[in-house]
Amino acid sequence: MKKQILAAMLAASSFGFMNSPALAYPSIFPDTGYSWVGDTMPYYDGEQFRIFYLEDMRDGDVGFHPWSLLTTKDFVDYQQDSMVIPYDTENEFAKDSALGTGSVVKDKDGLYHAFYTGFNWRSMPKENIMHAVSRDLVSWQKLPEDTFHGSKPYIYDDTFRDPNVFYNADYDEYWMLITTRSKKARGVIARYTSKDLKHWEDKGILFENDMGSSANMECPTLVKYGDYWYLTFSDQWPSRVVHYRMAKDSKGPFVKPERDYFDASGFYAGKLAQDKENLYLVGWTPTKADKQDKKPTDWAGNLVAHQLKQHDDGTLYPVPVEKITKQLRQDEKLVPITQSGAVSVDAKSYRFEGKGFANVVMPKIEGMRKITGHFTPAGKQGTFGLMFQVGPNQTGALNLVFDPSKQQVAFYNTDTARIGKAKPELAVPVRLQEGERYDFTLLLDGTVAVLYINDQMALSTRMYGLPEHQWGIFSHDSQVVLTDLQSSTI
Repeated sequence: MKKQILAAMLAASSFGFMNSPALAYPSIFPDTGYSWVGDTMPYYDGEQFRIFYLEDMRDGDVGFHPWSLLTTKDFVDYQQDSMVIPYDTENEFAKDSALGTGSVVKDKDGLYHAFYTGFNWRSMPKENIMHAVSRDLVSWQKLPEDTFHGSKPYIYDDTFRDPNVFYNADYDEYWMLITTRSKKARGVIARYTSKDLKHWEDKGILFENDMGSSANMECPTLVKYGDYWYLTFSDQWPSRVVHYRMAKDSKGPFVKPERDYFDASGFYAGKLAQDKENLYLVGWTPTKADKQDKKPTDWAGNLVAHQLKQHDDGTLYPVPVEKITKQLRQDEKLVPITQSGAVSVDAKSYRFEGKGFANVVMPKIEGMRKITGHFTPAGKQGTFGLMFQVGPNQTGALNLVFDPSKQQVAFYNTDTARIGKAKPELAVPVRLQEGERYDFTLLLDGTVAVLYINDQMALSTRMYGLPEHQWGIFSHDSQVVLTDLQSSTI
């Protein structure tokens, strides 16, 4: 599109949507206080992250999921701009009566482009790719004339969404990845290319579901970091986790790592983003119905970000965002309330002898916290871990459990004493060997908890019984030593 035409559009008094004044607040896992964070679309503007997201208002409106914006430099202090791209409220047959996931890219003239999914269940096709432009990333002008939808072979089940657009310097063109379905009824990621961000050419299937199911692969991203290209996507079912593949060329072939995910289903729709040095995965942890731990999960919740690191072979693993851990540096003295069956080695260390149930109960959790320590199991029997919402019987209603016999770390939404007879709500594989030390970092904010284990995996959870309740450490028939237990806040 001609530069002068765009300049006239941007200067027009009708440009953009008048959003509410921005609000600023500290949080590790932010929401707005009145709405919830759905699929995120992180964009680094050279100085800070602009994290666009589908805002879940849960207000009963016919339309839903406007694009809203969280801005941060450190993943702790956030500025909130509500509803920067609204859904259409005037026409019940509008192609964008609801908005879906997309992405933001900056062109060579400094203009920002948002590509997003327009949805209307009354129309055929139900999903379309739509386009808007901005000079400041807050006020956006929709360009309805640029709307397009899937054609053969991408017509099965009317799925055509989640455009991820970026400039591919290797081929000197813009790429758009779209999650859709092929004529074989299998989930695929299609590749479109453009020179001007206006006219798009279908280049065929970039990647086809390789997980033994026909599920959609939602919210794709493709990013070059170091010597590798990384493709991420979220399987809509049955696992609902974020997967990744890697390649030396952006066109593939893409290799499936032995461990191809970072977290369990408590973290969804994660998308890659990078600043000048680091790689991040930004998604969300769901709320639960009626704010009750025993109820099913909702769609949308709180924003959660992982930092990703590379092994020598290029495979990735999650760690806490370093900018967050540096902010949480004010030490909190941990003085046990009760202690049963555990031997104090020093003020920060405990030894469990592996005889029945043993625990150390700590005071109530308040505000944002970083809890760190090192577990060293001396045997392969029993379980150990962290318990929350500790009651008068000195057991927890919510538990993060290290289980050497199953080689996993899991979240149990049941009493600590009944873990052996229950199934976990969430679990991730973790290699747990006798005599080896396992470092952990637990980040807490409100009702969201994210556990990072020994540079292997993350486990994101929702715990409504977490705040304002006692917590502790436990062992059940496990010989294990806990060292250097620390808690810190801002």
